[in-house]
Amino acid sequence: MRYGHDVATVRAAEAAVMARLPEGALMQRAATGLAAACADALGRTYGARVAVLTGSGSNGGDALFAAARLVRRGAGATAVLLAPDRAHPGGLAALRAAGGRVVDAVAEPAEALAAVSRADLVLDGITGIGGKGGLRPEAEELVEAAHDGPGAVVAVDLPSGVDADTGEVPGAAVRADVTVTFGTYKPALLVDPAAELAGAPRLIDIGLGADLGPPVLEALQHADVAALLPRPTGESDKYRRGVVGVAAGSRRYPGAAVLAVSGALRGGAGAVRYAGPGGEAVLARHPETLVTPGSPHGAGRVQAWVVGPGLGDGADARTAVEEALDTDVPVLVDADGLRMLDPRAVRERTAPTLLTPHAGEAAALLGRVREDVEAHRLDSVRELAARFGATVLLKGSTTLVADPSAGVPVRVNSTGVAWLATAGSGDVLSGLAGSLLAAGLAPRDAASVAAYLHGLAARLLDPPLTALDLAAALPSAWNNAAR
Repeated sequence: MRYGHDVATVRAAEAAVMARLPEGALMQRAATGLAAACADALGRTYGARVAVLTGSGSNGGDALFAAARLVRRGAGATAVLLAPDRAHPGGLAALRAAGGRVVDAVAEPAEALAAVSRADLVLDGITGIGGKGGLRPEAEELVEAAHDGPGAVVAVDLPSGVDADTGEVPGAAVRADVTVTFGTYKPALLVDPAAELAGAPRLIDIGLGADLGPPVLEALQHADVAALLPRPTGESDKYRRGVVGVAAGSRRYPGAAVLAVSGALRGGAGAVRYAGPGGEAVLARHPETLVTPGSPHGAGRVQAWVVGPGLGDGADARTAVEEALDTDVPVLVDADGLRMLDPRAVRERTAPTLLTPHAGEAAALLGRVREDVEAHRLDSVRELAARFGATVLLKGSTTLVADPSAGVPVRVNSTGVAWLATAGSGDVLSGLAGSLLAAGLAPRDAASVAAYLHGLAARLLDPPLTALDLAAALPSAWNNAAR
């Protein structure tokens, strides 16, 4: 499991560790790891040109101490001071003592720009995890030169200009090739839009672990998924493994039924019941499906329902959603079903509910515009979970899973790829997650595992992919994660 902690938690842990260490020791740990990561990015340290975009405070200090180490290994380093009167004095002294240069970006703008433009590596030490707002105008030109130049951009702790706790990007920001972060991941490194600017995150252990409080984010890894996957035993039969009901598709959208059932059949449950008008298409593709040409109430007993994909907006669609919610089993609501939800009815259910909107659907549920949800993904998924009293899987460039209970970390999926933005892939995901619910996983686990396998299946395919390709690749993804 990878964990993300907010700024307040990180600050408290740093203070606790610094109280036990000699002055400056924690910064030296960070600088040592940062210098090693920079050397890896350069490949050849001797003769390399390094520019350090230096702001005020500890973030700039980390960068300056790391640059001093690179100079002692044969690199040439220039510190470009954006706040000359507030640059870290110890870091500046160390760089000068090692033989590095210092340029005042305010008094010597042309020289500062030249140092950045010709660098083999640019260290972003402008702002740290406490920075708020986008880059200041005096930094923007230098950052653009770094983006356009030949060198790799390495961000210190996180790219300057992003919000550490939310992943929001309120203005101009650094676009890094590598982000070297210390002690723990910050939410901005795991959640878009900021995560898109972080490049490849690299975590350096500086000894905060024992002092870190609870995380605000979690990201499953292979071992975590393997531990959650349902597995049949010698005493299992199809009913003990769980039966998932799927109410999806319509005469206008028959493919949604096929795709949702395709995902459900590969999700660990023992059987799939389909209720709706798409039975012929479903049976033609999946003859093992138990088909009822009616609504959920007439389909027989299930351990979970998936309702919504391709239902349309007619009376039958509304009946399907209402009947699914009027059961005592977990219900996953997706797509068209989300437009028919009454928050109070969801909150009053005695069984769990899992909602799986994309950004546009989430915006409609929250009464916002899509762009607002995409810019504030973490806040949006938390608000949805609280408003509906349901687990929410927010699909998109970063897929997030929020539990309605206070204090439970939001889960971030790390396997998604852009090729998943194809028609029907969300229907497959819904069926897969619903099947995991029926197999006995809690909603948060079912949603997280489904998102992980869904993304992993896409990674195993040659692009461009289709939704049916994705469903067919799920067993390979399952076995890959289970190893």
